[in-house]
Amino acid sequence: MAPPLALTFDPWDPAFVADPYPAYAELRKRGRVHWFEPTNQWLVPHHADVSALLRDRRLGRTYQHRFTHEEFGRTAPPPEQEPFHTLNDHGMLDLEPPDHTRIRRLVSKAFTPRTVERLKPYVEGLAADLVAALVDAGGGDLLRDVAEPLPVAVIAEMLGIPESDRAPLRPWSADICGMYELNPSGESAAKAVRASVEFSDYLRELIAERREKPGDDLISGLIAAHDEDDDRLTEQEMISTCVLLLNAGHEATVNSTVNGWWALFRHPGQLAALRADHSLVPSAVEELMRYDTPLQLFERWVLDDIEIDGTVIPRGAEIALLFGSANHDPAVFADPARLDLTRADNPHISFSAGIHYCIGAPLARIELAASMTALLEQAPTLRLAEEPKRKPNFVIRGLEGLVVEV
Repeated sequence: MAPPLALTFDPWDPAFVADPYPAYAELRKRGRVHWFEPTNQWLVPHHADVSALLRDRRLGRTYQHRFTHEEFGRTAPPPEQEPFHTLNDHGMLDLEPPDHTRIRRLVSKAFTPRTVERLKPYVEGLAADLVAALVDAGGGDLLRDVAEPLPVAVIAEMLGIPESDRAPLRPWSADICGMYELNPSGESAAKAVRASVEFSDYLRELIAERREKPGDDLISGLIAAHDEDDDRLTEQEMISTCVLLLNAGHEATVNSTVNGWWALFRHPGQLAALRADHSLVPSAVEELMRYDTPLQLFERWVLDDIEIDGTVIPRGAEIALLFGSANHDPAVFADPARLDLTRADNPHISFSAGIHYCIGAPLARIELAASMTALLEQAPTLRLAEEPKRKPNFVIRGLEGLVVEV
């Protein structure tokens, strides 16, 4: 008899959070879809299903483009959480067509491949400077000294946020992202609301300044962006877009950096191969994002009944797509528990798929490659100074810190 699902999948158990991958293997063996009572969600662990459902228009990040809360059998969020939901619900990550299509098209006009490529020298220079400071100090916390400041500074630079205003960005982002965990507490919700209000107020003032005096930054680009019908982003859509770009644009990069280096320290043979051949950096970035996935779970609402392996999942249900499990599926990845920086066939889904594929993926890859290259070149003897502590979060997977010495 199979053990109860709660014994296999327990996102609040520190032992599970430390290493969820054996539990995922058990879930995959036991079937393609599982009901998980504590969060009232259907868990989907296989790569083929996760990949297909990310593209399935019968599912959505929201249901409010088609149904009221009552029609969908859900209760509206409590009124005191309104600032968070207003901010969150106007970002393209949590919208469906036609609003998602319109906003993504307008954002893409400002967030172009040329814009990203133009940032590359800045990213590489900043990464080199941050690593040089770490080396001069003989070591430090890789999270605090390199992984965090790099993507935050890059997104802030893109948005045109002055250096003097950047200190609250990471705390605001961390508090808002607390709401993406499973069953967030009242305290987490209160922090997210406060951060949503403060961040929105700040951006509203900055947008007003850019309207008066445009620059060559992304906020000015978002203000100017319009389509052939002269359709433009509303102020709230611009605010939500800026917050999304910051949150999504650095959370995954920060956690991929520290998760990746922690994995490398645990696999000295792979680290030695990387140090001997820096041309492995691009494939190493992809493999490390697969091996220890920064976003473990992505939720979707069922807008129309679907069937998975004979199980009918009704409209109104919520599905949890297990990215971490999909990225370790042996049906897709040969020997998935093995870290292989030369892995050529690597269709990981760490950047999602379908219409919600991460718009910042090219920038994230540049940032991850820049910090890894700088560390390999300037700190060839980098080593772990103390065992890191895993953050208690399950959905957004990271470390409390990663203390290293040179």
